[in-house]
Amino acid sequence: MSKLITGLDARQIIDSRGNPTIEVDCYVAGQLAGRAAVPSGASTGQHEALEMRDGGTTWMGKGVGKAVSNVVEDIQEALVGMPVDVQSELDEVIIELDGTANKSNLGANAMLGASMACLHAGANTHELPLWRYIGGVAGGCLPVPMLNILNGGAHAATNVDVQEFMVIPHGFDTFGESLRAGVECYHALKGELQRDGLLGGLGDEGGFAPNLPTNEEGLRYMVKAIEGAGYSTEEIGIALDVASTEFYRDGKYHIDGKAISGEELADIYSGWLDDFPILSIEDGFDEDDWTSWANFTKNDGHRVQCVGDDLFVTQAERLVMGIEAKAANAILVKLNQVGTVTETLETMAIADAAGFNSIISHRSGETEDTTIADLAVGTRAGQIKTGAPARSDRTAKYNQLLRIAEDCDEFASPF
Repeated sequence: MSKLITGLDARQIIDSRGNPTIEVDCYVAGQLAGRAAVPSGASTGQHEALEMRDGGTTWMGKGVGKAVSNVVEDIQEALVGMPVDVQSELDEVIIELDGTANKSNLGANAMLGASMACLHAGANTHELPLWRYIGGVAGGCLPVPMLNILNGGAHAATNVDVQEFMVIPHGFDTFGESLRAGVECYHALKGELQRDGLLGGLGDEGGFAPNLPTNEEGLRYMVKAIEGAGYSTEEIGIALDVASTEFYRDGKYHIDGKAISGEELADIYSGWLDDFPILSIEDGFDEDDWTSWANFTKNDGHRVQCVGDDLFVTQAERLVMGIEAKAANAILVKLNQVGTVTETLETMAIADAAGFNSIISHRSGETEDTTIADLAVGTRAGQIKTGAPARSDRTAKYNQLLRIAEDCDEFASPF
């Protein structure tokens, strides 16, 4: 017999950038059964569901008191008395209560906090690990980690345009071996930068944030890090999150001090693919530059994963548009871009049916919440992107995957 939700509570907590975010508790039979915290992005797509902020001067206008009130006063009233383990029904009630296309009434942060807290409570009442509760009879599979070891763009105060340079340790037999190799690359990169007098601070996601003469120089340092750690580029590849919307203005891409067209930018990427072991390029073009996306995927999609983040923002409608336009071959999945667990799973199902890869992702403003680690395993996504092996907001996810690996030994690379 399903257990019923008896209450929801919420509070304002602090994320990894020192900004407020929301944490939600779900109570079953009067006892705390599930808790979840919601992340926040810096380079956000304009088509994302809207997080609710208070405005004003307190907390620089970023307080989430309204979102907290929406959980405690509105969402709680709607969910109390419902079975905790009917996730899709719970999320449907939350979506209907909001009643807007972009989650602007309740706020995507309030909605997702409640949705994830109920997900955790459902797993706990069934005495199941979260990944197994999500995966059901399909079980689980450990993902290949994508470690963002060199930060630029909106995630760092440097002159590097590309937002993330990641290592993908894909040529290993277990998740633990894969993670170890990625961590060793991180430390090898630190040594390379230190020797060249470029070691400074860290970016939002824990990667090193040097000033470099060109973006291509970042790729050279990635190869140095891989080889310096004692690995080959057959075992460890490179992924980029270009986040090009951040430097797209007036129909031009402003990169390396030049203003160029989408076609010229595609030529740069093609050259990089020739010269470096790049396996994945995320947000290579602006979120509404469908022509450049489709052309690049047609010409180079056979040799690189073309990932839509700002392009799709985990929204089913945007993904369907992309599938029809053949604009990409993979999607980045962020729960808070859409607002509920169920909508996230529905988008992933559409991607899977179209033969798209899915990459479960953190946000640049994170918390110690580890839901995405379990989500990656339970959905058998195959890839997870959750920052450098530094700062507890990032390592919490990797450590949760190491725990899961003690009970789930399946590990398969999509590369």
